[in-house]
Amino acid sequence: MVKHADLLVCDSTTIEQYIHREYKVYKPKTIFIAYGANLHDEETEQTRKTLESWFSRHHVSDRNYYLIVGRFVPENNYETMIREFMASHTHKDLVIITKAEGAFFVSLQNTTGFKADSRIKFVGTVYDQSLLQSIRDHAFAYLHGHEAGGTNPSLLEALASTQLNMLLNIGFNREVAQDAALYWDKTIGSLSQLIDAAESYTTKDLQRYNKAAKDRIRTTYSWDSIVAKYEHLFLAADGKEC
Repeated sequence: MVKHADLLVCDSTTIEQYIHREYKVYKPKTIFIAYGANLHDEETEQTRKTLESWFSRHHVSDRNYYLIVGRFVPENNYETMIREFMASHTHKDLVIITKAEGAFFVSLQNTTGFKADSRIKFVGTVYDQSLLQSIRDHAFAYLHGHEAGGTNPSLLEALASTQLNMLLNIGFNREVAQDAALYWDKTIGSLSQLIDAAESYTTKDLQRYNKAAKDRIRTTYSWDSIVAKYEHLFLAADGKEC
């Protein structure tokens, strides 16, 4: 595709750099246009009632849980996040929204022993977007372990909603969140220590990270800006003006 495409639209500058590095023999022509997210509207009374029902069903309470949302695949680092969360001293829950099944789920049980920790809660999938938004909004913090791909939609959703975001320290995630998030790596103790530190954050600390995350969406990843860039690209004769 790189060899024969007229123009490659990259949703991440890290991906764009990778393409030029790995496929330089083809002299690829690229442009960076990110993915986007919307800052959320106020929660409706109906959504709040649905959220309270969801909380009750899963024995979860407001601002008393860390959240993971994503495809249930090894490269999203579920094992590291679960293992590190279990090693932390937090009394909050870890709510995991995903379709957990198959050999990978069995492997996670065997390697982490998470079933013995009542804080770990696999709650299945949530397809109601309003409810999912509210679940994000009311989390204490979001854990993001994705290490493959470019600008990740679930990360943008987290920055647009969750007050505190803890991200795997790789180029893709750093590029998106910059100083609006906390970062961890896969070494033992990295994430667990970050979680323990976050437990002592003041309201002012949390508000600072929350504002910085929303500003990243507003200034860099708003759909209005991204749509305008695509419109300009499509209307240009050959993309050179972009």
